[in-house]
Amino acid sequence: MEYPLYISFLFLIFLEFFCSSQAYTFHAGGKNGWILKPFESYNHWAERNRFQKGHDSVLIVHKDDYIKCKKNKPIHAFKNGHSKFKFPKSGPFYFISGHADDCKNGQKLIVVVLSPNHNKTSVKMSSPSPAPAPTKSAAASIMGGSSGLVWFFSLIMAAIFSSLV
Repeated sequence: MEYPLYISFLFLIFLEFFCSSQAYTFHAGGKNGWILKPFESYNHWAERNRFQKGHDSVLIVHKDDYIKCKKNKPIHAFKNGHSKFKFPKSGPFYFISGHADDCKNGQKLIVVVLSPNHNKTSVKMSSPSPAPAPTKSAAASIMGGSSGLVWFFSLIMAAIFSSLV
C-alpha cells in the first residue's frame, strides 16, 4: 500500500502552526531612554517588560562586573548609539554604561530572558536584586519545550508513514 506523499507534506505544514517565534525591539529605559539617575530604576523598567534589547555605550558584562560596575572586560560592547542585540538564550543578561561613573549613577540593567515555554504572565520582583535563571523540569529539558514536542511527534509520524510505504 503506497501512502500519498502530499499527505505527509500537509501534516508537516500542520505541525508548523504549533511552532511560534516573536521579536520585539526595546529601548533601554523606555521613553526616557538611557539617562543618568533615572526616575525609575532600569531593573524596575525591565521587570515591566518581558524579553521570552544616544551617545552612550552599553556593555554586556558578567554578574560580578555588573555588581561592581567594572567595565574593563565586557562580554560585548555596543558603541554606535543604535545597537541591536539578539538574546541568544534564556537567562540573565547584565548591561552597564561604558562611560566613566555612569554605571555607579544608575545606568545599569539586568534583563532576564524567559524560555519559550515559560508562563507569559508578569512576575513582580520584591527587590531590584537579580533574579535567578529560569529552571526547567527534567521532562521539559528532554523534550526541549513546545518545538521539541513538534519534532518528537514529527519523528514518530515519519516512522509510521515510512512503515506504510
